[in-house]
Amino acid sequence: MDHLSVLLMFLVGCLGIFWIFRYSFTYFESLGLPCVSKMPILGSLWPFMFGFTSVTDILGNAYNEFREMKYIGFYEFNSPVFIVKDLDLIKSVAVKNFDSFPNHSPLVDPEMDPFMAKNLFALRDEKWRQTRSLLTPAFTSSKMKFMFKLVWNCASKFADHVALEQKTNPGDKEVDMKTILTKYTNDVIASCAFGIDIDTMKNPKNDFYVLGRKATSLEGLVLVKILLMRTFPGLCRLLDVKLTIDRAKDFFMSAIASTVALRDEKGITRPDMIQLMMEARVKNEDLDIEEMTSQAFVFFFGGFESSSTMMCFVAHEIAINPDVQDRLQAEVDEVLRKSPGEPTYETINSMEYLTAVLYEALRMYPVAPLLDRVCVKEFELPPASPGMKPVTLYPGSRVWLPISAIQRDPKYYPNPEKFDPERFLGEDKMNVNNSTVYLPFGLGPRMCIGNRFALLESKVVIFHLLARCNLKPSSKTCIPMEFGVKGFAMLPKTGFWLNLEPRNKTYLSSNSQTQ
Repeated sequence: MDHLSVLLMFLVGCLGIFWIFRYSFTYFESLGLPCVSKMPILGSLWPFMFGFTSVTDILGNAYNEFREMKYIGFYEFNSPVFIVKDLDLIKSVAVKNFDSFPNHSPLVDPEMDPFMAKNLFALRDEKWRQTRSLLTPAFTSSKMKFMFKLVWNCASKFADHVALEQKTNPGDKEVDMKTILTKYTNDVIASCAFGIDIDTMKNPKNDFYVLGRKATSLEGLVLVKILLMRTFPGLCRLLDVKLTIDRAKDFFMSAIASTVALRDEKGITRPDMIQLMMEARVKNEDLDIEEMTSQAFVFFFGGFESSSTMMCFVAHEIAINPDVQDRLQAEVDEVLRKSPGEPTYETINSMEYLTAVLYEALRMYPVAPLLDRVCVKEFELPPASPGMKPVTLYPGSRVWLPISAIQRDPKYYPNPEKFDPERFLGEDKMNVNNSTVYLPFGLGPRMCIGNRFALLESKVVIFHLLARCNLKPSSKTCIPMEFGVKGFAMLPKTGFWLNLEPRNKTYLSSNSQTQ
């Protein structure tokens, strides 16, 4: 083939790609629906992909720009998405008409990365229902009570190490909270999901922590992979592009297999997720080691990123609001004074102000700025505004629910930029259950299965930290809060940095205090 023919083929290919993307970006125009600013290939995410604006701010700006619209158009790369803003319509999608919107948009193609596609978040339709039913008993209040001791031990070791570090190195009080709280959640995940005891504060180079961090990172090259997998799935299949790191997959499968074998051989039982899945094997023959590992691996995405980030935002707001810290420490001290030994699960859960602080942090900083759903059968949206026509969604149509924008809307939360735990206290407190204006854990049947667990591990570690330390802003603390653009999650531009100072007086029992 001569050079001219190659050049012509290249030009034809470029024109083909141009026309494909041009056609893709006329979808909302044809519906007469306003759409967020877009550009070829990157769609409406272009300010984020170029490092100008966070996804959270893009959604917030779109929410406020088209304030009177019930829904608007958005392009995730070249895929059209309906951003639904109307509360009644949100409830219709997530709850009332769940059968029309039962699934999340797949992060990866199941054929390209079957390990990632087997976890609960990625599962679809009947397979999701079966697995959700299987795992739900692991997160009931009674199971949380059994796991409480495991979580308490992890938090106690973690906080003891932090307090001792500050005492022995008094000149170095500036701490990267994301790093240390990720180590804590690593130990909780290892204990409660994999049945393995680890102390990552003492041994930060353990494989569980190192491989877990690599496997759950959604930044840099991983974002590029996601873009390619969504935009050019055929090419990625050809090149065998995967999100899963084979070494991490093999390590965690080996850990689960050895744990299961040991428990089967010795008759060992433990109040954790592995035990529940072992018991479920009798009824579900498909629950092999790979399946069990995939479900346990969900804890990494929930723990390494979501839960540890939530704890960081809680610590951040406690540090920059001394009045909140004083009141919270008084509640912690009161519990310790009244508890003859360690506080019980019921005592920690009954701490009203601690709970309110966590709820308010989740209002201001929901770790995921949006919920997503995929339509599986024809569904009609009402007119986006008076005078417009209804819009019919077809199987494959995608919907986003803008959590962060709703939870900062002054119509629902007066003075929304103020951190005010009082919103969740007293007779007029916000009802967080099944509310369409409070969605950090989702809404409807696909609400986060681990929300109780996430709150429990967060309450326990904040309790231990405040019993031992005072949290204060450092020179690196992000004030005022600005969100970074390294990933899809809500994260501060400069990271989570605080000063930790050991308290002069604590009410910890003698066997719990740092020596």
